[in-house]
Amino acid sequence: MKTLTSIPDQNNEVIVTFLNLLLAEEYVLYTKTRTAHWNVDGLNDFELHIFLENQYSRLDDIIDDIAIRIRSLGHFALGSLKDFLSISQMCDDNDNLSNSGQTIEILLHDHEEIIRIINQETNPISHQLNDAETAGFLSEILGEHQKMVEMLKSFLSLTYLNLSAQTRTKSSRFIDFQD
Repeated sequence: MKTLTSIPDQNNEVIVTFLNLLLAEEYVLYTKTRTAHWNVDGLNDFELHIFLENQYSRLDDIIDDIAIRIRSLGHFALGSLKDFLSISQMCDDNDNLSNSGQTIEILLHDHEEIIRIINQETNPISHQLNDAETAGFLSEILGEHQKMVEMLKSFLSLTYLNLSAQTRTKSSRFIDFQD
């Protein structure tokens, strides 16, 4: 599939290669978030369940947008799990996503890694590869991840506050029992 763009073919190939890598990273993060949604236990189970559903829904939209951007550049987006896992640099550690605090920290780290990757590539795509449109697109995705990071941090701080309050309550009950 060939489209008319002002981007030289060689530059287009480099950009699409990066977008497919980003697509793989997003898909791995989506899968981890979805798995956490299914399996996480802890305080505020219902709220966490809804929170994670909102997170993976946003990631699903980002994944779709990246695939559409790849198609608009005249290429096919990767689409198999085998392909995603072969190029993803993100750890696929879905082994224990049941602890809510630990799970939020893992997802937070993964979002921060995607932010780092996008930050690293946006300027070269814009200035060296002459694709300001894709750079702008990446800036929008960056903003979405920054919002999700702030939401994860807020949820994490609430989780720790709740754990601390629960521990204090148990401790005071234990002290009352000892008296």
